[in-house]
Amino acid sequence: MRPRDGQDHADRVALSAATTDGVHMRTADVRAWIAERREANVFHVERIPFAALDQWGFEDGTGNIAHRSGRFFTIEGLHVVEADGPHGDGPYREWQQPVIKQAEVGILGILAKEFDGVLHFLMQAKMEPGNPNLVQLSPTVQATRSNYTKAHGGTNVKLIEYFAPPDPERVIVDVLQAEQGSWFLQKSNRNMIVETADEVPLWDDFCWLTLGQIAELMHEDETINMNARSVLSCLPYHDKAPGAMFSDVQLLSWFTNERSRHDVRARRIPLKDVRDWKRGAEAIEHEDGRYFRVLAVAVKGSNREKVTWTQPLIESVGMGLVAFLMRDFGGVPHVLAHARADGGFLDTVELAPTVQCTPQNYLHLPAEQRPPFLDLVLGAPRSRIRYEAVHSEEGGRFLSVQARYLAIEADDTVEPPPGYAWITPGQLTALTRHGHYVNVEARTLLACLNAAAAQPRGGA
Repeated sequence: MRPRDGQDHADRVALSAATTDGVHMRTADVRAWIAERREANVFHVERIPFAALDQWGFEDGTGNIAHRSGRFFTIEGLHVVEADGPHGDGPYREWQQPVIKQAEVGILGILAKEFDGVLHFLMQAKMEPGNPNLVQLSPTVQATRSNYTKAHGGTNVKLIEYFAPPDPERVIVDVLQAEQGSWFLQKSNRNMIVETADEVPLWDDFCWLTLGQIAELMHEDETINMNARSVLSCLPYHDKAPGAMFSDVQLLSWFTNERSRHDVRARRIPLKDVRDWKRGAEAIEHEDGRYFRVLAVAVKGSNREKVTWTQPLIESVGMGLVAFLMRDFGGVPHVLAHARADGGFLDTVELAPTVQCTPQNYLHLPAEQRPPFLDLVLGAPRSRIRYEAVHSEEGGRFLSVQARYLAIEADDTVEPPPGYAWITPGQLTALTRHGHYVNVEARTLLACLNAAAAQPRGGA
């Protein structure tokens, strides 16, 4: 028999979060090391016409973009309807769009090991074609099933043996989490942290960092990639809050009600039939120039399992904005979470930040038709901003898709409208132990809030 609560993991995570002296590298040297790895390898990303794609093409009949092997992913059409009465609370919405369909589950795995009694995490300086600065800190392993089974004909994925399958005695985190519901159709990745006592080879593109060091780097722009942020948000932290506005039972009841009252139906359609989108030689884009584009790139990455390749990517139109409003109740910090319905979610609704959008898509609309709290966040004074950094989304599918991530102190006049609730960061952290409760943007902000709350011990 063994304890069920994983208290030991939380104790060790807390110690690592409070430790900013790592055994392998000073935090102050990490940015220079990333730059050195960028210079040590040959990286090149070039936009190309769709006709120049190798192994990819438009399928006859559907116009879907697919790989010749049938592996990796496809770009298809999606028709989404959110019903109003009697089936759902609405309001009625209907739209069509391109979407990424990737049936296989990828592995996002971070290897952990104790050095001098403190957990360190093995991070990789990984090149992704869509990263604005190409190289960011990623999980130890970041691979689709097609990658680690070598469908691309490349080399082995380093250290995959720790995660596929993991030693159950060594697992700290193992949970399926969804990707962006606005751009993926029911896509999940296996978020994992596995501990080892082995002597692990330390290749040039890898380094061991404490959670405290990673927390400091989370305050810097374009440094920790989306997949690493997602995995780190699932770590077990001690929740020292004496209470919350909702009990856990009340929170789950409210969330279940939100899922139940939304009737969102999404069906795949041929890409060539998607309304209001046009296909050119180099891009598929909306007729109004809003939302996003589908385009193609040629890539060279000398430290990747496959050195050269081409692929389609999605490019956003404009900088995104992702923000939690924060407020203390009885001395306990809470964030204002949104029960957000997206066409690509597996289970209709996931908990999202207060604001999650690309403001440029709403500038033409009157204030009452914009997302709730958007203008409040855009106009927030510097004195109320508790966290701010620019992070990019997953660079293997998105080209330079960036968002400004914020945590903003709200005053006591902010009241949650329907579909919003005040939740503690500890409650969100508890929900990340289960899949499809907390969306990927909220997981990034949760990782950032945990980073901001980390109490350093030692110098960087």
